Amino acid sequence: MDLYHRVTGTGPTVVLIHGVCHRGHAWDPVVPLLEDRYRLVMVDLPSHGLSPDLPTEGDPLEYMVDQLTTLLEDIVPPGERAHFAGNSLGGFLALEMAARGHAHSATALSPAGFFRSDADWRYTITVFHSLQRVAAKLGRHIPAVSQRAAGRAVMMGAFCARPWRYPAEAAAIDGEAIITNTVLDRADRRAFVFTAPVDEDVPLTIRWGRLDLVLPAAQRRLAARLFPRARIETSADGHVPMSDDPEGVAASIAATVERGLARDRELAPAR
Repeated sequence: MDLYHRVTGTGPTVVLIHGVCHRGHAWDPVVPLLEDRYRLVMVDLPSHGLSPDLPTEGDPLEYMVDQLTTLLEDIVPPGERAHFAGNSLGGFLALEMAARGHAHSATALSPAGFFRSDADWRYTITVFHSLQRVAAKLGRHIPAVSQRAAGRAVMMGAFCARPWRYPAEAAAIDGEAIITNTVLDRADRRAFVFTAPVDEDVPLTIRWGRLDLVLPAAQRRLAARLFPRARIETSADGHVPMSDDPEGVAASIAATVERGLARDRELAPAR
């Protein structure tokens, strides 16, 4: 299976991974701030956007990791390792790619995978199911509703601290996608396990919006325990911060990437 992806910019490769019910366009507010320095790859995960559906059997997360690993063979020049940045489910995948040795650096924005209890898990699933019901009621009116700031506040208020900044076209796409998306129906809290410690030379940043209504910011404390070397940042954003604060998100990604590149420069004389 080939994951749909877009490529723009020049420089070190940075793979950008969206969350559930989004697609590569979730990164559009950030892309113009990074594409002059980095080669950006915006991926549509399986069962999202223009990528094919997940297979009906097996662990969805493991399948996504396998597909991302295969994608690297096609998009990363020989001798280079990609940097990863991801939001929500994409944040979990970015960290897991680092755990498997595939990432030169990883930036995770409000990442999944740090559910402290079954109650945490049920809360997040309930939020998504509630949003599905709202979107289903709006139905064919979603494109029109998304054109208005008040409409985007209803549609995207659970995801963003400043939903009026969310692009109207993207809101319409996401609103329609959440109705039919079944990834969460197949998700299992127990599958969100990191397979190995991340190599100590791989820079990690975990950035969490303190206004996150999907994965509450208190979960960052577990993230800090599981990834003690990660740089933990707290921002005044919601769960999907790319439109809330594109400049801040771009700065976090760039700083993490540059830490990895600086490490390369330190080691260069010894090679």
